Amino acid sequence: MSSRIAAADLRPEHFGWRVDGKVGFVTLDRPERKNPLTFESYAELRDHFRALVHAPDVKAVVLSGAGGNFCSGGDVHEIIGPLVRMRDEGRTGDLLDFTRMTGDLVKAIRGCPQPVIAAVDGVCMGAGAILAMASDLRIGTPAARVAFLFTRVGLAGADMGACSILPRIIGQGRAAELLYTGREMAADEAERWGFFNRLVSSEALAAEAMGMARALAEGPTFAHAMTKKCLHQEWSMGVDEAIEAEAQAQAICMQTKDFGRAYHAFAQKRRPVFEGD
Repeated sequence: MSSRIAAADLRPEHFGWRVDGKVGFVTLDRPERKNPLTFESYAELRDHFRALVHAPDVKAVVLSGAGGNFCSGGDVHEIIGPLVRMRDEGRTGDLLDFTRMTGDLVKAIRGCPQPVIAAVDGVCMGAGAILAMASDLRIGTPAARVAFLFTRVGLAGADMGACSILPRIIGQGRAAELLYTGREMAADEAERWGFFNRLVSSEALAAEAMGMARALAEGPTFAHAMTKKCLHQEWSMGVDEAIEAEAQAQAICMQTKDFGRAYHAFAQKRRPVFEGD
């Protein structure tokens, strides 16, 4: 029995989801509260990105927030308050279940084969900053404000893989500063440090993210998935291991029809049309 699913049949309750051609759009949609996360939306986002592994009709994903903000992090009343009560009641196991579940969301974003593009406007705080960090590419606006503010609520900066992933994006010293202080990183600083791939106006953000996603979706998507897997797996490899892993990955990609299509298009002086197989 096939495990494939049609992405259009995914119907999440706690965030927006639509498919336009080969691109899927996840929209955090509680604009009146700057799109905070809840227990339910954390779990549903995790399950959604896991399901995208089995959705071959989606070739790229754009992750954004509604109403001019990306995500304000975990909802103070719906998450932080209940977690404090769990602490007061000595429910250590429940606290660990929650932190593991939030980490599983990052694993799901990084584990899906589609490149994920975070389109970040306005507030991008706490777990929202983690969602942007976990994405493959990040487009920001001048209004974007990014903060890994866990220490400001008495928690470690080590949350959802931040101490592993963020230094690889912006460098160890810069990541340490943000994770110790919880301070805001302005948009131009975030671009200069490499957190944002580029900055565009708020008005141009949706079109820019859509254009990038469509360009990726029209490319050799099997090869893109292989690139994403290698980028992730090679963090724990030495250089010699990484070179061997990439030799095997590239040999697999050379067996695809897209590889042949690219050659024949080049020989005929035309643009290749990739089909992802």
